[in-house]
Amino acid sequence: FWLKVRRRVLVDTPASPEHFLLFILKNPLVKMGKAAKSGSKKVAAAPLSQKKKAQTKTNPLFEKRPKNLRLGGDIQPKRDLTRYVKWPKYVRLQRAKRIMLMRLKVPPAIAQFNSTIDKSQAASLLRLLKKYQPETQKDKKERLVEMARQKKEGEAAQTKKPVVLKFGLNHVTNLIEQKAAKLVVIAHDCDPIETVCWLPALCRKKDVPYCIIKGKARLGTLVHQKTATCVALTTVRQEDNAELGKLAESFKGMFNENVEIRRRWGGGIMGQKSQHVTQRKEKAIQIEQAKKLGLSIA
Repeated sequence: FWLKVRRRVLVDTPASPEHFLLFILKNPLVKMGKAAKSGSKKVAAAPLSQKKKAQTKTNPLFEKRPKNLRLGGDIQPKRDLTRYVKWPKYVRLQRAKRIMLMRLKVPPAIAQFNSTIDKSQAASLLRLLKKYQPETQKDKKERLVEMARQKKEGEAAQTKKPVVLKFGLNHVTNLIEQKAAKLVVIAHDCDPIETVCWLPALCRKKDVPYCIIKGKARLGTLVHQKTATCVALTTVRQEDNAELGKLAESFKGMFNENVEIRRRWGGGIMGQKSQHVTQRKEKAIQIEQAKKLGLSIA
């Protein structure tokens, strides 16, 4: 800068010192230089990260231990991954079947298995049936051995065949056809349902009281099996006659003589989205009809 001033001075200024001083004072380059020199430079502000943080007193008993949830770090928290699970095929099938039976219209012969006895009735029925559980293999063997021993010794056989539940689809069907069954209990979740869907009609024809109960596994436990489609009572002991008669009478009214069960269709329940769409359509139709009526009245 001062070299520039000096060159200008040497070229443009006169020889006298007075004129030289006036030239320097009037020259804009000199003024700029003075202003630049006199003006103090602004220092750039420090970044935010370098600001001094106020020191806070920390309790050593409660020290912060932040978790590192990245790869190889701390154990991840438990999350609900139900939606992301690839379920086994049998689970997917039974869920799809359940939804399909809700959506499609189900004929009365199959829809009747959705009308089952309530919890209190089921409890009293199972309590009665449990008294007539069939023998186990071990008990039966012991009874037959005792009978054989008595026969060998020439004694009268004192051990009699116990009164028990009858189970097995063919066996129960024969008992119904012979009108030997006093009460028939059918499971609601037999698969395929076609194995038992005709059984209520046969019971009505032969005038045998029947009922539909939830859970083939519950019937299975009564007869020492995993599952049982149906069980039947043919005879009971003297003390249980009144209870059996009461149950049979109530089930006759609920199932045998109930015409509504034979006419009621099942299914036809759509999903939430479909229900909302149909509701909107119905609302639009109602609005349209109201407008037409309003125009005709006017």
